Amino acid sequence: MSSQLEASAPLRAIPGRHAGRRALVTGAGSGIGRAIARRLAAEGAQVACLDVVQTAARATAETIERDGGRPLAVVADVRRSDEVQRAVGEAVQAFGGLDLLVNAAGVVTMSSFDDVTEEEWDRVVDINMKGYFLVTKAAAEALAEAQGAAIVNITTIESEIICSTTGHCQVHYNASKGGALMLTKALAAELADRGIRVNAVAPGATNTLFTGTSFAEPEVFATFVDRLLIKRVGEPEDMAAAVSFLLSDDASYITGVQLPVDGGWLVR
Repeated sequence: MSSQLEASAPLRAIPGRHAGRRALVTGAGSGIGRAIARRLAAEGAQVACLDVVQTAARATAETIERDGGRPLAVVADVRRSDEVQRAVGEAVQAFGGLDLLVNAAGVVTMSSFDDVTEEEWDRVVDINMKGYFLVTKAAAEALAEAQGAAIVNITTIESEIICSTTGHCQVHYNASKGGALMLTKALAAELADRGIRVNAVAPGATNTLFTGTSFAEPEVFATFVDRLLIKRVGEPEDMAAAVSFLLSDDASYITGVQLPVDGGWLVR
């Protein structure tokens, strides 16, 4: 199965749930980020699709247009504050404000502790944690002007546990996502008096090629299926559904939490 959510993939949506809202989704060019952007658009939001790859951002925007939405494609490297500020400014100007933010841009390299380089460490930590900080900082003023503003950060169950089916883990990735979880909690405290809720969604094994190999491949799935209570690989749409809920008014009394969407992996 492909890691890229195809335009033909069925949309699960609650019509009108985010009607009139304006959203920015980072990492929207593929995978979980694309699924989130499509879901929010299908539920009535105007969505700015931010990605470091221009063609990927445009492809997601075109998919949303075909679904009947009103997207905007914006480009930025989330490690660069100048690019982030410009992209957020484009979204705010185009939409007249901002109500929702999803930090979904992320990266991993499959290097062990002995092999990971300082360059890899910096890249992974800067995208997965510093990027969330920079985008949120750039968007906070606009979000504070909205009613019922909310942020969701995409973390991972590896912010809480170590997954080491191959005999080693990715220490740089675990550190970055553990930091993103604590950043979520800290931002929830910092932004509460501005009326902004901040939560996280922690995917488990999801059907993307994020790690370079699809978790849906039979030989890969066999290595972790015993950990799952729900015996299937998660889909990007599963993550998008959780994100949509946490951004919605149905979650108006929830802030500072991480919601695992992992098929029960963390239970045992």
